[in-house]
Amino acid sequence: MASEIRDARNRRWDEPFGEKALDKETVARILALPTFADVRPEDFPPRLPLDAIIANDGRIQRYARGETIIRKGDYGNSLFVVLEGAVIGVSTPTDKGRGTRGSSSRRPSWFRSIGRLLTRRTPPEYRPRRRARATEQLKARTRESGGGVREDIDTLASRFPTFTLGAPEMFGELAALTRSPRTASIYAAEDDTLLFELRWQGMREIRDWSMPFRQQIDRLYHERGLVTRLAECPIFRHLETAALDEIAGEALFETYGSFDWTHRFQSTIGKQGADQVIGQEEEICVQGNHVDGLLLIHNGFARVTQGIDHGERTTRQLSRNDTFGLEEIAADDGSDEAGPVLRSSLHAIGYVDVIRIPTHLVRKHVLPGLPAELRPRTEAANGERAISQGMMDFFVDHRFINGEAAMVINLDRCVGCDDCVRACASGHNNNPRFARHGNTYENVMVVNACMHCTDPVCLIGCPTGAIHREEDTGTVIINDTTCIGCATCANSCPYNNIRMVDIRDWLGNFVLDNDGQAIARATKCDLCYDQLTGPACAQACPHDALTRINIRDTEKLAKWLG
Repeated sequence: MASEIRDARNRRWDEPFGEKALDKETVARILALPTFADVRPEDFPPRLPLDAIIANDGRIQRYARGETIIRKGDYGNSLFVVLEGAVIGVSTPTDKGRGTRGSSSRRPSWFRSIGRLLTRRTPPEYRPRRRARATEQLKARTRESGGGVREDIDTLASRFPTFTLGAPEMFGELAALTRSPRTASIYAAEDDTLLFELRWQGMREIRDWSMPFRQQIDRLYHERGLVTRLAECPIFRHLETAALDEIAGEALFETYGSFDWTHRFQSTIGKQGADQVIGQEEEICVQGNHVDGLLLIHNGFARVTQGIDHGERTTRQLSRNDTFGLEEIAADDGSDEAGPVLRSSLHAIGYVDVIRIPTHLVRKHVLPGLPAELRPRTEAANGERAISQGMMDFFVDHRFINGEAAMVINLDRCVGCDDCVRACASGHNNNPRFARHGNTYENVMVVNACMHCTDPVCLIGCPTGAIHREEDTGTVIINDTTCIGCATCANSCPYNNIRMVDIRDWLGNFVLDNDGQAIARATKCDLCYDQLTGPACAQACPHDALTRINIRDTEKLAKWLG
């Protein structure tokens, strides 16, 4: 039958990280490195042998002196180990204009954008068969193997703080672990610098099955995260090096909550409702207790609450660079020998990393000379009341504050014309990537469309890395050629913004595997990353009833809502 077009399903290691899987000799060399010396093959299940993880999720990269390896501000998806030569890390300002080797950015040209309008429309959820993809994959690998951008590292070293790493040291694990931007630019310090690169999927699986590797990664995460963070944090920029060294010597790096928080959240909000979510969040500080230091949010989110009657109300949410306790320390008049008392409580939303700075060092170094724009301000001055208390609770309880580009509809202006949905379908070959529905509060609807989260937990369980972040933009997209249809990302998304679809061939027939079962792929909003005009949904709305916005920017959101 014509409808029974057969094709092979994508599998875990169909597409190795490099041009081809690493050979046995190279794998043995990698496993002999100190980074993996304590990792035992017998700890891994038969379906995930250690040597196969290294061979398929790793690749060897050679760099010339000055060639860019990673850029500060890019989103990290892999760790690196120096095999030969050395690398130099530079704390330069973020430079989004210069690419690295294998940069995944695919900004379209005007010619390509116009050409899309003239090409024949494909059937809904059409995907090319595996043989048809071979040429595209070969081209992608060829582009990836090309030379990267070179910099004058001697000039950079004379202008900015640097650090050097040689064989067999490791770097890049922090950003890969936390799904966060790189904190420094890394360049090859010598010609013929040879690196082993392990993508996030392999790092995750080795960390899951090897306790020694997990402990090593977590130790580096705490040590390097603390030192690097203090040097770049706005609240410490007015301090001299000696003061920073003293603070770093006494500061504590603490982690609350869980990296994989989504399943507990889904269970709570599904069975008990959003108003019960706060009861599941780990408490960091309690209102009424004495202040034992300034807390700096390093990564993740936290909720500030105040007791009211027999419950708590959310007053604001904190994210990267925000502080907790500074207002109490600054207002302390010394009347209480035990120190100032906290006026609110702090809870971890999902997971949060904090740096705890002792109070006496805050008084000694931070408060004197602190710029006016960084000094504690009242709640009203902070603009947190730009939206109502109920709407604040709505955004935080549903964890929409995770959204960097959430789709928000003003129901007072929306007339239900569905131009946004049609525009989305037009930009994605007749496949709309969202439906016009979602959670609502008053006149606000947060639509079930991918929000391109600050912490995209959908990436955690993907076995192939098919769902990933574009390094330079942070946009979360899905690679159809490596998606195996396992639905892990769809099940992990806390917001139900990823769905599975049965794919079709050029004639519109369902594609079946060799067992006669329909082949599925994960789909979602990709923020129209390959269109010059940006998100088609927002561009098409005739009444300015739809916007893509960072939910944490409450002032901008309130202004748009009117």
